[in-house]
Amino acid sequence: TPVEQPTASASVKSSKTLLVYFSRAGENYFNGGRRVLQTGNTKVVAGMISELVDCDVYEIQAAEPYSDSYDETVQRNRLEQSDDARPAIAGALPDISKYDTVILGSPVWNVAAPMIISTFLEKVDLAGKTVLPFVTYAVSGLAGIDEDYRAKLPSTTVLNGLAVRGEEVEQASAELTSWLRQHQLIK
Repeated sequence: TPVEQPTASASVKSSKTLLVYFSRAGENYFNGGRRVLQTGNTKVVAGMISELVDCDVYEIQAAEPYSDSYDETVQRNRLEQSDDARPAIAGALPDISKYDTVILGSPVWNVAAPMIISTFLEKVDLAGKTVLPFVTYAVSGLAGIDEDYRAKLPSTTVLNGLAVRGEEVEQASAELTSWLRQHQLIK
């Protein structure tokens, strides 16, 4: 799927909110087993958010795509974490300057955001912005990712995040709506 880039025509909405997410389809953990996802869990939640919130959307895609194999992705992620790697992002990064709020979504891999999220956080200037993190997970919940963002982004307001269990993304509408209302992104 192509990366949706915020463009001049997309900003006609006069949106001050940017939804940024990273997601991986393919073989995924599912209730102790595995299933193959055509659309990654985080992308499903991002789609739900973009239907509810007036926002521009940017999907982070890896320059070297992650494998569809769950085990290969787990191996690669562990190596990236142990090396404190910064995987390259494909394509141009969005111009963050015109946004007040960034909704930032990712899966939780090995009790942390994938390292490509660190790449993104280090390449864009989120100083003075408000970040709303959301994650999809198998067993770890939010895993302290909002706290990690607060530590990495001391001049950014990081609000309380939302964690959606991967097996339950399709049923997350009420919880998601409540979270977006709590942060005044919808009425």
